[in-house]
Amino acid sequence: MKLEVLRLTLGPLPNNVYLLGDNETGDAVVIDPTFDPSLVFARVGEKGWTLRQIWLTHGHFDHFAGAAEIAQNFDPPLPIGLHPLDGDWYLNQGGAEQFGLSIAQPPEPSIRFEHGQELLLQPEGEPVAVVQHAPGHSQGHVMFYCEALGVLFCGDVIFREGIGRTDLAGGDMLTLIRSIRERVFTLPDETRLLPGHGPESTVGHERQHNPFLR
Repeated sequence: MKLEVLRLTLGPLPNNVYLLGDNETGDAVVIDPTFDPSLVFARVGEKGWTLRQIWLTHGHFDHFAGAAEIAQNFDPPLPIGLHPLDGDWYLNQGGAEQFGLSIAQPPEPSIRFEHGQELLLQPEGEPVAVVQHAPGHSQGHVMFYCEALGVLFCGDVIFREGIGRTDLAGGDMLTLIRSIRERVFTLPDETRLLPGHGPESTVGHERQHNPFLR
């Protein structure tokens, strides 16, 4: 297994979309596909990878706006993974109408994420990541920890010297802070944090410099 992570920053917000692929097998997943999915297809094609699944950190629209087009480009449609506690967000366009937007509804998730679940790029493969349930930004928010690469795909839980908003339905500041302390700050300091927005950081940097967590 020879894993690689690629980042694309897409859409109006803008969002970080991640591709996690195995350069030996060509299998890959896309994490939080937002608007402009054609650019995801282009990057996957450049690498010679084949998408196998879609992993969603949570059910807010900007993190799955491109999921319908990507999933339905395959026959059968690509499996989509989401934590069940974010199902209501997902089934209501992720709250897009609150921002005057509308997105295509993707297929119903067929992978029900739960804390501690091991994730594979394809059924016969080896585990490449572990699901970390980290509520606070939303009730069903999860992160994906890839120990082999030393990276945490953290969605909107934590940003470089910032944290996710908690003013949307299901958000709670105390819960979010607890999630960060229990699920992020227990990882090695050198772990790269790959957030849903903005530049990457490390656990060590955030432990020392994040003003919300001192």
